[in-house]
Amino acid sequence: MPKGKPSVFFIFCIKFKFLEKIRRKTFERRIHLKKTLLVLSIASIVFLSIFTFYTPNNTFLEATKEYDYYQSPQVLYWGTTGQDVKNVQWKLRNWKYYSGNVDGVYGANTYRAVRRFQRKNGLTVDGVVGPSTASAMGLKLTEAKTATAVAPTAGINRKNDAYLLAKLIHAEARGEPYIGKVAVGATVLNRVRSPKFPNTVAGVVYQPRAFTAVDDGQMNLSPAKDSIKAANDCLNGWDPTYGCLYYWNPATATSRWIWSRKVILKKGKHWFGL
Repeated sequence: MPKGKPSVFFIFCIKFKFLEKIRRKTFERRIHLKKTLLVLSIASIVFLSIFTFYTPNNTFLEATKEYDYYQSPQVLYWGTTGQDVKNVQWKLRNWKYYSGNVDGVYGANTYRAVRRFQRKNGLTVDGVVGPSTASAMGLKLTEAKTATAVAPTAGINRKNDAYLLAKLIHAEARGEPYIGKVAVGATVLNRVRSPKFPNTVAGVVYQPRAFTAVDDGQMNLSPAKDSIKAANDCLNGWDPTYGCLYYWNPATATSRWIWSRKVILKKGKHWFGL
């Protein structure tokens, strides 16, 4: 071999060290990139969680009070008891719509009498005595908040329906994942739009034996923050059920009829169907 010419082994070693250095730098860059992406992902999740769920306590309490005061008109429905119900029964009996006892219990006879009165007087026929029906009867419900709190008109009225929908979501779906809460509210709104059901949110919610939470009194609980948010998401058009009209918990459902419904999807513990 001529003097001064590097050996093949020496050249190989140089190339190997150079390639090893490149490989190490590439590996380090990949590790650094993965760490950066991980940090950004965690930061994004934290930010979105704070943005989505955090509301200052004082602001939330004020908002809840505002909902309570302005957007929750007193209504009488199947299962309600008290003096207001007696007053309704007296009126309906005097006008020959009602023939039962004036016992202060809003049952089947009172419900049917209210519907007859509403139909005769051009009111929304939903069997629920809200401010409009009470006004037509010449009654003032004892817990009505203000004269501006009017009963829902046909269809969906955001101002009057948001809090009522939030109460039902809380009563029926608390403990469910957030999308499950929205799905329950969306099912109510789908019923309002369907000719098979009453055409107001109050009519759907208080339809006799439609919701267990109404029958057992859980409907009277104050809704949590996420239930109010879910109600607003529903009213803004989010429907995770894609038009479903029914939902049930397969572990607790006692109705044989509900099992005849076609299951479309499942959210949390509830099945949703048509």
